Amino acid sequence: MITLLQVLDTTQKVVSSATQVENGGSDLNLFQLLQLGGYLMVPLVLLFLISIYVFTERLITINRASRIDSNFMNIIRDHVTNGNVGAARSFAKNTNNPVAHIIAKGIQRIGKPIDAIEKSMENVGKLELYNLEKNIPILALIAGIGPMFGFLGTIVGMFKLFYALASTGEFTIQSMANGIYTKVISSAVGLIVGLVAYIMHSYLVAQVDKTANKMEASSAEFIDILQEPTK
Repeated sequence: MITLLQVLDTTQKVVSSATQVENGGSDLNLFQLLQLGGYLMVPLVLLFLISIYVFTERLITINRASRIDSNFMNIIRDHVTNGNVGAARSFAKNTNNPVAHIIAKGIQRIGKPIDAIEKSMENVGKLELYNLEKNIPILALIAGIGPMFGFLGTIVGMFKLFYALASTGEFTIQSMANGIYTKVISSAVGLIVGLVAYIMHSYLVAQVDKTANKMEASSAEFIDILQEPTK
C-alpha cells in the first residue's frame, strides 16, 4: 500500500532544486519538508494517523468475523435434523462470529413460523452488519476533507507569496520560496491523505460485503435445514 512517507519522497525530489538554491545546496529531510508546509501539516498528519488506526482496527475486526469454520453449518444441520436442538444452540452460542450469532437466534426461534424465524435472524444480521461497518465512515470523511485542507494550504501559500512580493518588491526564488513550499507541500499531502483514506475505505467496504454475503448464505441454508424432515 502507498504510504504517506513513500509518496512524499516524490514531492521532496520535485522541490529539491529550489531547496538547494535557498540552503546553499543542502537537501531537506522529510521532517523539514513537512515543516515547510506550515501549520496545516498538523491536522493533515493527524488525519493520516487516524486513518491508519481506523483501518487497522476495522481490518482486524472484519477478518476475525469472516473466519467461519467450513463444518459449522454441517454440525448445525446434524444436530437439528437429529432433533438435538439444545446441542445446536449451545454450539452456535459458543462460536463467536456473526454467522453463529444469527444461527443461534434462528435456533432460539425454532417452533415458530418460518417468517418469524427469518425476521429474527434478519434483525440480528443488521446488528452484526452495523458492528462491522462501525467507524468505516470516518475514512470516507477523511477522504473528503483531506484534499480540502490541501486546497486551504494552497490559498495560504498564495497569500504568503503575494505578501512577500508586496513587502519586498523583489521577484526572486528566495522571496517566493515560503509561499511555494506551503502551496505545493500542503496540496500534495492533502491529496495523498485523501487518496489513502479512500483506498482504505473502499477495501474495508469490500471486505464487509464479503462477510455479509456469508451471513446471508448461512441464513438461507439454515432456513432450508428447518424445512428438512427430522430423523
